[in-house]
Amino acid sequence: MIISFWRYSHLALAVSSFLFILTASLTGIILAFEPIQQEIESPVFAVEEINTATLITSLKDNYLEVFGVKVDNYHRVSASVITEDGDMAEFYINPATGEKVGDIAQESSVFQFARSLHRSLFLKTTGRFFVGLTSFFLLIISITGLVLLLKRQQGLKNIFSSIIKENFYQYGHVYLGRIFLIPIVIISFSGVYLSLFQFNILNHAIFNAEIDLEKIQASPEISIAEFPIFKNTPVSKVKAIEFPFSTEVSDYYLVELQDRNLAVNQFTGAILDEDQSSVTNQIWQYSYVLHTGEGNLIWAFVLLLSCVSILFFIYSGFKITLKRKASKIKNKFKQADCTHLILVGSETGSTLSFAVWFQQELIKQGKKTFIAQMNEFSYHKNLQHLIVFTATYGVGEPPTNATKFETKLKSIEFINKINYSVLGFGSFAYPDFCKFAYTTENLLDQKNNADCFLSLHTINNKSEESFNRWLAQWGSLSELNFPKFEGELLSEKRKKKTYQVVNKTPILANHHTFMVELKSVKKQNLKSGDLLAVSPGENHHDRLYSLGVSSANTILLSVKLHENGVCSTYLNNLNVGDLVQASRLKNKSFYFPKKAKKVIMIATGTGIAPFLGMITHNTKKNPVDLYWGARDHKALTHYQAIINSAMENDRLERFIPVYSREDKKHYVQNQLRENIPQIVELFKNGGVIMICGSIFMQQEVLALLTEICEDNALKSLSAYQNKGQLLMDCY
Repeated sequence: MIISFWRYSHLALAVSSFLFILTASLTGIILAFEPIQQEIESPVFAVEEINTATLITSLKDNYLEVFGVKVDNYHRVSASVITEDGDMAEFYINPATGEKVGDIAQESSVFQFARSLHRSLFLKTTGRFFVGLTSFFLLIISITGLVLLLKRQQGLKNIFSSIIKENFYQYGHVYLGRIFLIPIVIISFSGVYLSLFQFNILNHAIFNAEIDLEKIQASPEISIAEFPIFKNTPVSKVKAIEFPFSTEVSDYYLVELQDRNLAVNQFTGAILDEDQSSVTNQIWQYSYVLHTGEGNLIWAFVLLLSCVSILFFIYSGFKITLKRKASKIKNKFKQADCTHLILVGSETGSTLSFAVWFQQELIKQGKKTFIAQMNEFSYHKNLQHLIVFTATYGVGEPPTNATKFETKLKSIEFINKINYSVLGFGSFAYPDFCKFAYTTENLLDQKNNADCFLSLHTINNKSEESFNRWLAQWGSLSELNFPKFEGELLSEKRKKKTYQVVNKTPILANHHTFMVELKSVKKQNLKSGDLLAVSPGENHHDRLYSLGVSSANTILLSVKLHENGVCSTYLNNLNVGDLVQASRLKNKSFYFPKKAKKVIMIATGTGIAPFLGMITHNTKKNPVDLYWGARDHKALTHYQAIINSAMENDRLERFIPVYSREDKKHYVQNQLRENIPQIVELFKNGGVIMICGSIFMQQEVLALLTEICEDNALKSLSAYQNKGQLLMDCY
């Protein structure tokens, strides 16, 4: 698949530097523990409150001679001295008293090993070059990753909006990328900057005091405690002090502060020469601290997590790539010999999996089928059916492998009549939902000899149920019988559990609906809104049912018996006491909101099941309105008792049934239109709308809600969905 320049660069750099980044990350994790350990073990002194005059005075009072003082990033003060016993020593001191508080310990061999491997791979200069190059690659990978993230989230303002979850690795890659992108950029940039000094591309500025020794005065002599520069400089600002070697007037203090270097007269305290630290040196200091985490416990922990996240990026990135390549386009026939052409527009490869499956099924039905990217579209005289599977990228833009489609289509003339169908893939979380699919259908509609075989159908969040509905319609028009598409959720991969039938209602005449109540044989935490995958046997695919949880913690399923429906027939034939093998799938995006001032539930037919469980467990008595659409009032028979109980216990504030056969084809969306002020108020006050039922009802309701938002100067509907104010589970 042709991918964008940014994605190609992101992948190419990650692959080429994989081993180096892996090594740097693993050693980085180890080294991140060193500043954490040092910070915890270091003695704590108020170096911000102790001035340098006190430090120097205490040292002179305690030792025969002092050579120098250093203050590290942990604010530990070490002194190089000659003790009263005449021994030369270097140790940590209390800056207020000058007393020894600890020895300077040798660095752990583990940290030594990790640091050498991290800095040079044990290859000295050559290794340092590769490490520096790896840091540069990591910086570019981070930048390309940011570009891809902004493109995916449709701009900077949406960077922290909801992420469409295609799979665990994709979700984790994007989610952690948002969190650790800045730390990783800092790590890589600082690594590159520090490497420039290793190869003398940049150099540390050295302070060479320029002093006319003949003009140095030894008077008026004052005590060190009165030196203005030492009195006014806290120890926390000091990096190092080199003491005068002798009492000659030509010897002086060399003081290195955080922002400047000084030469100080040892008798008068006068500043003999001063030089501000170069910008290069200051950036080096910041880069060193940011790269190592020295002296900052929180930042060291952030570096640790960032290195761990890099390992996850490596693993998840390769998993995403391998998965994308697993759905490679494979054609059994030459394009010129095929009657059916499937074009795919996909940025990440997820849409391709649907198209490949459809191609294989058409071939099984005896149809010569060719699959290609939209950019590779070409016409031949044997073409009869053109089927386009396309996602939308960015702000209503075509995916990368579909950018040339419009130009190619306009340049082609269809000699013979062809039928076309467009299937759009996207997410309601984005404001430009399936926009490119609509554009594609409009382009085809303008072509001569091109007839619409099946009008545009859209798929939200790779919904298998929605795809299967399109499949059934397309198959019916084509007089083809397709099996049910299962996608990634194959039944053999689901962990089955045993459930017992504890109650089942008889079929409701003329409605063909019934309810089944199941109890888990083993204890299980159930939640209304989850899905139950039921299979009538090994040779049949699972059927997903939205479940409600009763007050007795049993599963409530509302089922419609379909003619020739294998799973619904299987459930209808069950008796009380029978055992069922099924698996519960969590559906966290469709749980009853914990905090919401108002909830409006909208359902049709058997889609009421999860809502029955939710209102049963609404013990906090949050205001809930339930809109429910059905053919006539008899359809309410199965649910009447639960609804009455919820109303009596104030767990359901209003129940608004809408009967299409009794109210002159009045539907749920029509009833909602009569309550527009209530919906506007709900959105403004942080309320939640939940929709469960047919995909057709969902589309009508969403169209109405979009209209309400536009007419009442509200935010876009996708903005409310991103905030969790619009929850849907439709089929």
